[in-house]
Amino acid sequence: MGSDLDQYLGDIVRGDSDAFGHWIAAAEPALRRSLVRYRASVDVEIVVQETLLRVWQLAPRVQADGQPNCLLRWASRCAKNLALDELRRSRRFVPSDEVAEIELAEPAIEADVLLRERIADCQRRLPEKPGLALQARIDSAGGAPDETLAGMLSMKLNTFHQNLARARKLLAECLRRAGIEWGFDAETGRTP
Repeated sequence: MGSDLDQYLGDIVRGDSDAFGHWIAAAEPALRRSLVRYRASVDVEIVVQETLLRVWQLAPRVQADGQPNCLLRWASRCAKNLALDELRRSRRFVPSDEVAEIELAEPAIEADVLLRERIADCQRRLPEKPGLALQARIDSAGGAPDETLAGMLSMKLNTFHQNLARARKLLAECLRRAGIEWGFDAETGRTP
């Protein structure tokens, strides 16, 4: 999130629907990202819509705290709590440590930046050969066939593919330990 969306807060409090529309356009993607972990268990669309309604109604109660995006942070906490309420209502299991983490954590306003940092950290932890194979594939961005990439690394094509598979598996395990599920089965190489 590049700018402080609290620039719209005063106008929203005064009932300016145009300002609210601008705030929604900029805030909704981050709000949806903050609910990613719930998408398999709750109707995220309903949670987002209910959250936006509450933002419109309760914005006058939100107090700026000197940090950027206080309204978005408030909305994200509200959305997570609504998702938790829905999970409880539907009697789906929510681990108690996850509930505590969600209720106490600040929302993931800069989720993309944090995710990129976590991925980079996990990538740095890869063993040398799988790390080289993965980085070669990333750097080529599809511009070079695997045979060429394998040759550049002095690997046979099969060895290159084995190192890629190992890198994916280790990366997925590292991210999973960090609490990030990415919808990729490293064993099969497919998304579920």
